[in-house]
Amino acid sequence: MKTVRIAAGQGFWGDWLEAPYRQVTGGPVDYLMMDYLAEVTMSILQKQKSRDSSLGYATDFVTQMERILPTVVDRGIKVTANAGGVNPRACAAAVAEAAKRLGFEGKLKIGVVTGDDLLGRLDGLIARGHDLKNLDTGRPLRDVRNRVLSANAYLGAAPVVEALRRGAQVVITGRVTDTGLTLGPLIHAFDWAPDAWDLLAAGTVAGHIIECGAQASGGNTLIDWERIPDLARVGYPIVEARADGTFDIIKHPRTGGRISVAGVTEQLVYEMGDPRAYITPDGVADFTTIQLTQVSKDRVRVSGVRGKPATDKLKVSIAYFYGYKAVGTLVYAWPDALEKAQAADRILRQRLKDLGLRLEAIHSEYVGATATHGNLALQGLDPAQIPEVQLRIGVRAPEKEPVDRFTREIAPLILNGPPSVTGFAGGRPKPEEIVAYWPALIDKRMVEPCVELVEA
Repeated sequence: MKTVRIAAGQGFWGDWLEAPYRQVTGGPVDYLMMDYLAEVTMSILQKQKSRDSSLGYATDFVTQMERILPTVVDRGIKVTANAGGVNPRACAAAVAEAAKRLGFEGKLKIGVVTGDDLLGRLDGLIARGHDLKNLDTGRPLRDVRNRVLSANAYLGAAPVVEALRRGAQVVITGRVTDTGLTLGPLIHAFDWAPDAWDLLAAGTVAGHIIECGAQASGGNTLIDWERIPDLARVGYPIVEARADGTFDIIKHPRTGGRISVAGVTEQLVYEMGDPRAYITPDGVADFTTIQLTQVSKDRVRVSGVRGKPATDKLKVSIAYFYGYKAVGTLVYAWPDALEKAQAADRILRQRLKDLGLRLEAIHSEYVGATATHGNLALQGLDPAQIPEVQLRIGVRAPEKEPVDRFTREIAPLILNGPPSVTGFAGGRPKPEEIVAYWPALIDKRMVEPCVELVEA
C-alpha cells in the first residue's frame, strides 16, 4: 500500500532551528509541515505589519527555507507552513527571493493562501448582524471593537489542497489550522473525498499529533521522562500515512527521543477539549475511537479513527488591547527565605494601597516554595528550610500610569525591606501592553479563502 511521509519541522514560532534541516536530510520524507502560529502570535505580527507593511510573517521561516531549499528542490519535498501570519504574500515574496539567490529561479512554485484576515471587514460584518460573540462570555465584539488588534478566521485544509493540486511545492498560509497543514497533503496524496469523514478525521488526528513538534517524540513528556534518550538530538515526529486512514508515527533512525504509545497519548490530550468532538473546519474527529499500538521500537500505529460532518461555522481568533501589566521579582536567601519574601509582599502591597493606585489586579507567587505545589507544610515539608525563594509579583490596570508607578516601588525593597535580597532579576520591570484573546464563531459562507501562485 502506498504511504506518504509528512515530517513535523516546527511546532511554534521559536521552535528548534535545527529541526527542519534534520527532517529533510535525515531520511526520506514527502512533505515538511511547519506550524508557527498561536493565538497571540497574530496580534504580534499585525503590530509588526502596522509599522512596516513588508512584515507581518514569521521571518525565521525564510531563513529556514534558504537553508533547506537545495535539499527540498533536489528531493522534490513539498512544504506546508502557516508562517505567512498576517502577510502571506510578503512571506512568499521573501522565499522567492531566497530561491533566486540560490539559483532556483523558475524551479520553485509557491502557493499563497489568504482570506483568513477579517480585520478590515469587521465593521461590515457587525453591520450585517454578525455579532462575533465571545465564546466564553457571550459579549458581542462591538463592546471592544475600537481596541481590536487582529481578527483571523481559522481556515481548513481545502485551500492547501488546492495549492498543491495547482502545482505548488511550497504552500504558505495565514491562519490555517495546525491540523490542516498535515491533512491537506493527505487529501491531495490520496484524493480523499470532501465528505469522507472518517478519513478526514484520521488526517486531523495525524496533524494534531505532530503539530507540536517533538512533544510527540519525547520532548515535554511526563512518563519516564528521565529515561528519554538523547534529547539533545531529538528526532521530530513523522506521519507515515496510508490511504485507508491508518498511519504510523515514527522518527528518523539514529535520532534521540522516543516514539511511544504513552508519549503519543500525552500529545493527543493536549488542547483536546471534548474528546468526542474535536472540531475543525474540515470535520469533527472522535478521539474516543482512536486506537494506538506499539508496532516496534519508535513506531506507533494509529487506527480506528471515526469522524462526523463538519459544522457550518469557522472559529475566529481575535486579539484586542486590554491594558497594561508589569511583573517584578526579588530573590531572598536562607534563613527564613519564605518569611522574608512574604513580608516583602505585604510591605509592597501596603505601599501600593497607600499610594491609592487604581490597580485592577495584584498577583504574588513564591517561586521555590508555593508557586507550583501549594502549601509545603501540608506536604510534610518545613518551609523554614527552603534555601531561597523568589518573590514574583505582577499587577494589571487599564491605564499605564499606575503600572509604571508599581515598577518604581520594587527596587527600594532591596534596602528598605527584609534582608538578604540576593538578586534583583532583570532590573526594574517595564510596563507591557496586555493583548487579550476573544474567541468567536462566524458563518463559513462569510469567509472565502483565496489561493495564488508565485514563481520563484
